[in-house]
Amino acid sequence: MPILDREDDVFVLDLGAGENRFHPDWIAAVHAALDEVEKADGPRALVTAATGKFWSNGLDLDWLFAHADRHEEYVVSVHGLLARTLSLPVVTVAALQGHTFAAGAMLSLAHDFRVMRADRGYWCLPEADINIPFTPGMSALIQSRLTARTAHEAMLTARRYGGTDALAAGLVDRVADEDSVRRTAVETARAQAAKAGPTLGTIKARMYASVLETLRDTAAPLG
Repeated sequence: MPILDREDDVFVLDLGAGENRFHPDWIAAVHAALDEVEKADGPRALVTAATGKFWSNGLDLDWLFAHADRHEEYVVSVHGLLARTLSLPVVTVAALQGHTFAAGAMLSLAHDFRVMRADRGYWCLPEADINIPFTPGMSALIQSRLTARTAHEAMLTARRYGGTDALAAGLVDRVADEDSVRRTAVETARAQAAKAGPTLGTIKARMYASVLETLRDTAAPLG
């Protein structure tokens, strides 16, 4: 389960060592960690990291298929996590040490910056291959954070981007070797920690107003 730690002005949220899929309990644990980050005083920033082969493999499809009657409730909760991350009133950096797929890739895009391992691991939106359409909120998030050309390719072809290709496509902001991904993310976050607070939250809320509205629209199609 996700664990929150702090290194001076930088909170480090470790999502876990498994596939870090979006199980309801996992989502609740991430929200609890974000509560702590928001309630803290003074300069602060957030790095979201993980341990092992995956950063996040996205939706917990096993749970979802076993609880089909809760499909809409589940998608609303995923949208809520994406919206909250996108509008968090602190600078956020995703430290992508491993595979980052589907809703996991979307969660990385909800962060302000991304640092990815250069030599191993893929960033991918596989929905076209696994026959799961993007919701309107997911589409809005992806298209707001990527260039039109990159969003088109990533969403329609389900291309798997390695670190160097992800950097060239603008999916990530920096690449680093395996031992440096988290450290680079922490350094990036620390440099922006003084910006935390209501003004930053307002800037994000206004910058992504239409995306946030779509993500939070529970009346919109959810599948």
